[in-house]
Amino acid sequence: MTDLQIAKTITLKPITTIAEKLGIQPEQIEMYGKYKAKLPLKAINKKVADNSNLILVSAISPTPAGEGKTTMSIGLSEGLNRLNKKATVVLREPSLGPVFGIKGGATGGGYSQVLPMEDINLHFTGDFSAIEKAHNLLAAIIDNNIQSKTNSLRIDSRTISWKRVVDMNDRALRRVIVGLGGTTSGVPRETGFDITAASEIMAILCLAENLIDLKTRLGNIFVGYTYDKKPIYAKDLKAEGAMAVLLKDAIKPNLVQTIESNPAIIHGGPFANIAQGTNSVIATLMGMSHSEYTVTEAGFGFDLGAEKFFDIKCQSAGLKPKAVVLTTTIRALKYHGGADLKALTTENLDALKKGLPNLEKHLENISKFKVVSIIAINKFTTDTDAEIKLITEFAESKGVRVALADVWGKGGEGALDLAKSVIDAVESNTSNFTPLYNWNASVTDKIETICTEIYGAEYVDYTSKAKTHLNKINHLGLDHLPICIAKTQKSLSDNPKLLGRPKDFIITVREIEIASGAGFLIPITGDIMRMPGLPAHPASEGIDINDDGEITGLF
Repeated sequence: MTDLQIAKTITLKPITTIAEKLGIQPEQIEMYGKYKAKLPLKAINKKVADNSNLILVSAISPTPAGEGKTTMSIGLSEGLNRLNKKATVVLREPSLGPVFGIKGGATGGGYSQVLPMEDINLHFTGDFSAIEKAHNLLAAIIDNNIQSKTNSLRIDSRTISWKRVVDMNDRALRRVIVGLGGTTSGVPRETGFDITAASEIMAILCLAENLIDLKTRLGNIFVGYTYDKKPIYAKDLKAEGAMAVLLKDAIKPNLVQTIESNPAIIHGGPFANIAQGTNSVIATLMGMSHSEYTVTEAGFGFDLGAEKFFDIKCQSAGLKPKAVVLTTTIRALKYHGGADLKALTTENLDALKKGLPNLEKHLENISKFKVVSIIAINKFTTDTDAEIKLITEFAESKGVRVALADVWGKGGEGALDLAKSVIDAVESNTSNFTPLYNWNASVTDKIETICTEIYGAEYVDYTSKAKTHLNKINHLGLDHLPICIAKTQKSLSDNPKLLGRPKDFIITVREIEIASGAGFLIPITGDIMRMPGLPAHPASEGIDINDDGEITGLF
């Protein structure tokens, strides 16, 4: 059966029942129908959260189809609950871009799903819409101020860095001209659109700890300069209050359920190749406030989402993860060992051996943060015993825990060995989370530390444009901010064609964007687009609905 067919066989529990499993009374939640709800921020208890065991699920460098971090996260939480550990999975919300594009939804797969999957993948509780509206409100206010004769800050339109956003893959919007149509239609200027998942508002929502913090961060968004070279922030336009109003419900995390009727909290959805790649601080703290084990994920590979999870999110919110589950697939290792993408279902021990250095590098990266790692082999039906044995022997040679997990086919039952390994790792008390770098180091030192230590680059090169941006960052006094590198997820390098564990390569920083509201800097490397495009045959071609309102084609 397809994921959607499996989801439709499940009888959902009322969301009030799921809330009670968390210890939250029905009258405290805000219902969105029978099976979705918003959780109140007052339900977060930081002291209780500090005693919860935070488990991060990440992955090796993926194939284009992804390696199943979300499915693994859900399955692990089911397995922990089966072992009588009170566990909650905390995930990101899906973007409509991948849903209608090539990657599909983000609610897991098989018998490790969060439900109702149709609702979650399509609009959900409207959080993305609210983020989009708040972002575009600021864009409208900026253009209105340029047009105004009585309330003008004399913003130099050539310096405006704030684009508009839409939650869709639409390459035609990457570069646009606004303000055409005459003097009453605005001032013509070149701008563009990013996808909503790449919006700084998304990043802000995911790092804010409460409404006041949210409003402060919104006010700190850098917009551009005046003709007198004075920096302009959103607070100078008096925009933060109205933007926060649009986000008053979106800031509250969403409660749904897993296939096995366990709690799942879903909130925020930044991509990891162009943003920080993790769910909200609020959602994570909510899970930790009501669970013995909180399982969360950071995508894409460890070099992207997990590094940002550790160096940005954990530093910002004071989180200390107890273990990292590294989702590993035989198909991805064969891909990184040189096997053709169309032949990954065929046994190929030689390619598998050649791909192991990619796994080895990610394990080394985890150890740099002094957190214990567990390899989770995400089982596919095409995996052979010999291939599984090869990875298991490799893990044993490295002294790393390893577990075969059939979470797609068996749900929590298929994750019992993994759950036992996680419990063992936590109870061994060997993790001592340490960030990779100090935020107060210079911008170039921070970038080069990530590129050389995590990616394995020989050194970092900066274009003249990036050097200009470095000077601007120092002039604005923002050099103390952490780093959120935009990079391809397909390789440890900035070149998607360099598979496996590339060496002796150079990372080129083309430009550096300022996300002063979110509180980080974004060096852009390689050919990274913050507005993706659709493939020749997008997933939307197979999505439909009948007269009874039944949806088909989602995956």
